[in-house]
Formats: sequence, structure tokens, C-alpha cells
Amino acid sequence: MYKSDWIMSKTIITVVGKDAVGIIAKVCTYLANNQINVEDISQTIVQGYFNMMMIVDTERSSKPFSDMVTDLDVLGDEIGVKIKCQREDIFTKMHRI
Repeated sequence: MYKSDWIMSKTIITVVGKDAVGIIAKVCTYLANNQINVEDISQTIVQGYFNMMMIVDTERSSKPFSDMVTDLDVLGDEIGVKIKCQREDIFTKMHRI
């Protein structure tokens, strides 16, 4: 594990795509199986499109950040959505005005 993989434990996860049964369950199952705690979650469905934003804590996970990003990208492809991950510090700096 690289030092940069454990310095920041908060991650922003976004999930966007056509609504389907089980999206939340599959994403949350992956997170739970990797000891990643969901701290906050917001989801909406607008005209058949699913949108979810989560703030998760990866402190207890042994999964390197880069592996989590890849795994969630693959999971998104399997369930027909786009899943993106950003470390909280990067997300905050990108959205500061």
C-alpha cells in the first residue's frame, strides 16, 4: 500500500445512469465487503435516471484507493451505471469558488 492510499480516508462516490433494481444494494455490498463505511448518502431518480452521491470512510479498508476505483468502475459497467470516486480533499478543491 502506498502512503498516499491511506493518508486521506474520506472519498466522494457518485453513481449515475438509467435507474434499475439493485444499484444501491450492489454498490453498498461492495463497500461493506471492503470495510468501507457509508457516512452520508443522497440519491434521486429524475425521469428514469438514477443519481447517487455518497461520502464514505475508507480508513478501515485494506483496499488501496486505486483498486477501489477500478473495482467500482467495473461494477458500474456490470450494472449499467457510471461510478466515479474522488478523494475528499481533491473534490473540495475542485468545487471551491
